[in-house]
Amino acid sequence: MPERISLTRYLVEQQRVHGHIPSELRLLLEVVARACKRIAQAVNKGELGEVMGTAGTENVQGEVQKKLDIIANETLIEANEWGGHLAAMASEEMEGIYVVPNRYPQGEYLLMFDPLDGSSNIDVNVSIGTIFSVLKKPEGHPGVHDEDFLQPGRCQVAAGYCIYGPQTTLVLTVGDGVAMFTLDREQGSFVLIRENVQIPEDTREFAINMSNMRHWDAPVRRYIDECLAGKEGIRGKDFNMRWVASMVADVHRILSRGGIFMYPWDKREPNKPGKLRLMYEANPMGWLVEQAGGAATNGKQRILDIQPTQLHERVSVILGSKNEVERVTGYHNGI
Repeated sequence: MPERISLTRYLVEQQRVHGHIPSELRLLLEVVARACKRIAQAVNKGELGEVMGTAGTENVQGEVQKKLDIIANETLIEANEWGGHLAAMASEEMEGIYVVPNRYPQGEYLLMFDPLDGSSNIDVNVSIGTIFSVLKKPEGHPGVHDEDFLQPGRCQVAAGYCIYGPQTTLVLTVGDGVAMFTLDREQGSFVLIRENVQIPEDTREFAINMSNMRHWDAPVRRYIDECLAGKEGIRGKDFNMRWVASMVADVHRILSRGGIFMYPWDKREPNKPGKLRLMYEANPMGWLVEQAGGAATNGKQRILDIQPTQLHERVSVILGSKNEVERVTGYHNGI
């Protein structure tokens, strides 16, 4: 039987052996993992834990919150082991930032998260997850402010997600490739299952909400029409469509076997560049995909190069197998 490597050991090796992360970042990521385990427990209880259904409130985006949305958000906010390494947090569910009460010197890191991605799937027992991103707090001025978070995705020092499905799996990058860990419920620890994850450059699978086809811009319609034409079309091969309506589940499939995920701009809300959130979803997922050899753009430029202007900025997202993403991006740029 191969040696079982825990998440803690993996992070220690990233810190001490490879020198990729400082000890403060390792400790922060271990707290995130523990919070994800608590969220997984709440998800697994379902109706037995009285956590199903709506909470009767809306988040800052104007979306109806599920009870589990609030539980997941509070679990991350109230984690009491943050210590001195975390300065502040920002959540998709909250309007402003949350400064961590700290008895220690000011923390060095900023944490952003979507506490429960795929909320529409909660009540039907389909995979959902937590997405997170870590930035270094800018130096040079005291306190923590909204603008401290407004860094392009290429500045991330760690990113990942935890998917709550048949298994609870944590996927992580600290800038040295992508690693996957599955929660061993008997031992209570995340165990390494895959390292140096790589996305195939080519694919026969695409993920998009086809019900919105009539609202898409011409480049996206062109790409999907070519996929649907199959062997008889200019692509010369058949494609399958997959759509879970949970970004963590769709991206997890792409990291596992390739594919392309698209949540493009559409003409129903022409003044909005997209639906997904740049800081809480697109940046961490984009970095994971790039670290696995894939690509991530908004149709015209690399997502990780976009300069955020507000905490809850939205963006179009096209990510996954490199050759397919480049094709769609080329269509947007008139190539």
